[in-house]
Amino acid sequence: MNAMDLLWLFFIFSALQPVIQKKVMEAMRQRKIAEIEKKRGSRVILLVHRQETMSFLGFPLMRFINIEDSEEVIRAIQLTDDNVPVDLILHTPGGLVLAATQIARALKSHPGKTTVFVPHYAMSGGTLIALAADEIHMSEHAVLGPIDPQLGQKAAASVLKVLDLKEPKDIDDDTLILADMSKKAIAQVQRTAETLLAGDMDKDKAKELARTLSEGRWTHDYPILPDEAKELGLKVSTEMPQEVYELMNLYPQPTRAVPSVEYLPEKRSGGRPRFHGGDQP
Repeated sequence: MNAMDLLWLFFIFSALQPVIQKKVMEAMRQRKIAEIEKKRGSRVILLVHRQETMSFLGFPLMRFINIEDSEEVIRAIQLTDDNVPVDLILHTPGGLVLAATQIARALKSHPGKTTVFVPHYAMSGGTLIALAADEIHMSEHAVLGPIDPQLGQKAAASVLKVLDLKEPKDIDDDTLILADMSKKAIAQVQRTAETLLAGDMDKDKAKELARTLSEGRWTHDYPILPDEAKELGLKVSTEMPQEVYELMNLYPQPTRAVPSVEYLPEKRSGGRPRFHGGDQP
């Protein structure tokens, strides 16, 4: 074997390495999912959206809840017997109201116990889905968010505010049309939330909570921590299985040239730091 052969082998291995790594990671995730399902006796479904980087141009690409996600989640629920609990692990910034509503309604209609786990965050459409579960488990610093509709880059509630500040004759036609759409969007999301909350609380309380989350009281990225979620009336627990964190570690954020966060990936206890190799001071 000469130098040219070695060079070709190097290029072939370099080309195959990402594929091999992807397959290994997929196998590790499947094993961890099977482990959690065996331990909890449930169907485990993950809806995880990470920021991805295009391999050539390097532009960040945010992923959101879309129709393909709703198709897959609904299919997984349909493949689950009525007496089998469903554990849905959410890690998402939100997405299409239509897709989130489909997932939420499918989760709500499942006869078995349904639990949503939020290890880090489930905003907007993710929160709408969480409202459908029998229980919501959040880590201590995890967050939910408001479900107020967004029309493009504008909050529907903020568009409606224009009607209070100006006379109709002073508002352009496009803004008036957008305000009409905003009113409908808020009403639709509020009605969906009321339906999802029905059965878990009385009708008046469900209506009030749905209004609070959808009316635009906060900015769309307002973080609702576990304590506030409980105060709002949601069935929230801060008990989070360690296996869920371990599973999330198998969905790594794409590596940047220079990482923004670094640490030694091991549990740190009291006492002096440990050093690997070399002389210890």
